[in-house]
Amino acid sequence: MLDEFHQQIQEREAVMASLVESASLFEVTVSEYKQLQQCRHDVVLLKELWDMITMVESSIAAWSTTPWREINVEDMELQCKQFAKDIKVLDKEVRAWEAFTGLDSKVRNLLTSLRAITELQNPAIRDRHWHQLMAATGVHFTMDKEISLADLLQLNLHCFEEDVKGIVDKAVKEMGMEKVLSELNSTWRGRQFQYELHHRTQVPLLCMDEELMEILEDNQVQLQNLISSKYVAHFLDEVSSWQNRLSVVDTVISIWFEVQRTWTHLESIFIGSEDICSQMPEDTKRFEGIDADFKVLAYAAYQTPNVVESTITPGLFSKLEGIQSRLSLCEKALREYLDTKRLAFPRFYFVSSADLLDILSNGTNPQQVQKHLSKLFDNIAEMRFETDEEGNPSKTGLGMYSKEEEYVPFSHCCECTGQVEVWLTRLLDTMRSTVRDEMTEAVLAYEDKPREQWLFDYPAQVALTCTQIWWTSDVNIAFARMEEGYDNALKEYYRKQVSQLNTLISMLIGQLTQGDRQKIMTICTIDVHARDIIAKMIAQKVENSQAFLWLSQLRHRWDDKKKHCFANICDAQFLYSYEYLGNTPRLVITPLTDRCYITLTQSLHLTMSGAPAGPAGTGKTETTKDLGRALGIMVYVFNCSEQMDYKSCGNIYKGLAQTGAWGCFDEFNRISVEVLSVVAVQVKSIQDAIRDKKKRFNFLGEDVNLCPSVGIFITMNPGYAGRTELPENLKALFRPCAMVVPDFELICEIMLVAEGFINARALARKFITLYTLCKELLSKQVDPQTVQELSDGLVQIWEEIPQDTIRHLMPRRCQACVQDHYDWGLRAIKSVLVVAGSLKREDPDREEDQVLMRALRDFNIPKIITDDMPVFMGLIGDLFPALDVARKRDQEFEKHVRESILELKLQAEDNFVLKILGD
Repeated sequence: MLDEFHQQIQEREAVMASLVESASLFEVTVSEYKQLQQCRHDVVLLKELWDMITMVESSIAAWSTTPWREINVEDMELQCKQFAKDIKVLDKEVRAWEAFTGLDSKVRNLLTSLRAITELQNPAIRDRHWHQLMAATGVHFTMDKEISLADLLQLNLHCFEEDVKGIVDKAVKEMGMEKVLSELNSTWRGRQFQYELHHRTQVPLLCMDEELMEILEDNQVQLQNLISSKYVAHFLDEVSSWQNRLSVVDTVISIWFEVQRTWTHLESIFIGSEDICSQMPEDTKRFEGIDADFKVLAYAAYQTPNVVESTITPGLFSKLEGIQSRLSLCEKALREYLDTKRLAFPRFYFVSSADLLDILSNGTNPQQVQKHLSKLFDNIAEMRFETDEEGNPSKTGLGMYSKEEEYVPFSHCCECTGQVEVWLTRLLDTMRSTVRDEMTEAVLAYEDKPREQWLFDYPAQVALTCTQIWWTSDVNIAFARMEEGYDNALKEYYRKQVSQLNTLISMLIGQLTQGDRQKIMTICTIDVHARDIIAKMIAQKVENSQAFLWLSQLRHRWDDKKKHCFANICDAQFLYSYEYLGNTPRLVITPLTDRCYITLTQSLHLTMSGAPAGPAGTGKTETTKDLGRALGIMVYVFNCSEQMDYKSCGNIYKGLAQTGAWGCFDEFNRISVEVLSVVAVQVKSIQDAIRDKKKRFNFLGEDVNLCPSVGIFITMNPGYAGRTELPENLKALFRPCAMVVPDFELICEIMLVAEGFINARALARKFITLYTLCKELLSKQVDPQTVQELSDGLVQIWEEIPQDTIRHLMPRRCQACVQDHYDWGLRAIKSVLVVAGSLKREDPDREEDQVLMRALRDFNIPKIITDDMPVFMGLIGDLFPALDVARKRDQEFEKHVRESILELKLQAEDNFVLKILGD
């Protein structure tokens, strides 16, 4: 049509041209024919517009036949954008025409539809989503491979762009859920239980699989997230099904492990122990039924190893619940049974239930029980039994060994027959009577031979106690002589003491067994304190035995009529308890120790309890334990924590009240204040019963025996954070005792004496002066990088040294953190003194100051950093002037050290080697 109009206009333009030409000949004015020019302009615009329309429609027509899966949306979109640009450059006049607006709208709609088609090409789209799209657009079609772009354009997707986006978003979320569920299926289809066979019955038991529990927990969280999603509708049934199944799996596994753990624990008791079976027949019969039912379930589960299939078995959970409830009855009966055994032998309160069951299970076999003796007695490690003709041990005990391997024969044989609590009580009585009999004999034989010979005839505990008994007796004799007018009696006894002490010190330098050396060192430790007390009384001109300086000492005495040892301090008197303590060291007694002794003993004398309080390292617990050793009594130490409740505390107090032992509760103020309020009532009930001199009293609703020697002590660090204030009703039951930093010089002096040094006082003063100055003058911290590098190098070198060349390896502690580099405290002092004692014994003829100087120098040089070395050596030189003792060297050991250094491609410098040797 435009071509026809174009032809007509051309004809009219030709006529117009001839008319213009003719008019120009006659010089006649001709019209401009504006209408014809406008027609020409409009036709040109129409031509451009319709050419564009034709091109767009032809392109769309070509695209429309493209199959759905082959649509290249990107190319089409680029072409449509080019069409849009071309449309924009058309003359402005055409924009008002319907054809233009139609074309522009068509291209825009096509671009929108193409974006929607891009979304619909997402692989997450499923058939259900096409149906949702049909419902949204109102157009129904069959979605297959034959569908083309034209079919999709009929949906007028440009009108439903937001709907398409919503459907596609939903499809993507659902595809994520589909993936999760698919992974769940594949995970649990192949997940199987791991089993191990029970060591005795060969029953298959579930193994704790951390990976399985982690997967189960993660999957449950995933399902919980899915169920809370707004897109879960399509998968709701499947998700709910998995959630229920995994919930059952989790519940069944939890109860299965509880039942299995309890069954394993009780099986060895009710099936494996004939002793317990015979004493608990009804519960044994009940457990046999449980045992049969559990084995059926265990074997059935073993036949179905898949986790889900095995656990979702109908009725499994209810069966396990039934077994669990029956097991709880057995456990309750067992607890009651253990309580009866604890009442029969109260020291059972201080062993764990597992150990107690092991003791009861092997009650008729004393050889099996003796591994637990160290938990029931202070220092009985094992026993010696009578053997038959074939060399097999019988059940008749002949003697006891301490942890230090000291052997003490029983004063009379101990028959370990019958129920275990019966023969353990018999053993307890035998132990006490043995110690008492040994003490009776030792006291009488003390004057028959010199003390340095006499002490080898008796156990360490007996020798020490009898030494203290005779010290008290000799001092009282000296006082009696002074009252008779012999003024130098105490001074003469002092000289005798010094002579006896020097004799023991000279013995320490000689060749002794480890046990004898420890025995003499312990006696020396106590003798030095006894010597100092006498010296102090002489200095203060004490003339009779009623002076407080003498009364305030812990004085042991032997009562010939009662054949008992008593300990007196101030106005308090205690019967020695005869607990076998073995060959253990004793604390150095300082004025602080004396004061603590007085406070604690007076608190017991007044039927109260003691409460040493002070910073860490002041000896609160050790002093309490040492006082217990001095009285021959068992001391149990309990580390308190926030987890302790009134029941656990009550059981401990019940055991202490019946055994008559002492309990020392460390960090007592860590227990919560609510529990402490109840504890106050428990402690007061024990104190009231002692005050009323009852033999039995009601404790926690139960009548129990009472041994009046019971003592309850608490220690506290008041300055620490997180500590509770004791309730007032509890404070009133305890006498406080403030503990401070001990006298290091006195401790050092007495320990030097115990190591065999005669001139101990002067050497101790030099020792402590050196350490005090080192603490003040040497650097306080060291760079952590230096520490780490040194630590790594030392560890490498030590690992290279052959083991057979290493005689004594000191523990190495090198921490890579900013900290105090040096330790000048009591532990460091003790370490150097042990080294000094060893050097003294190896070279007994060398001067004592040289021995100590060598120990101080060689022990400390390896830990002194380079910058501090001149200061340290200057201090050594000032305190030990004109002394230059060669370092003790082990050439073979040094050789291996140097070889190891070179193998690590390091330089074997003398200082470096020295640090390694001293590490």
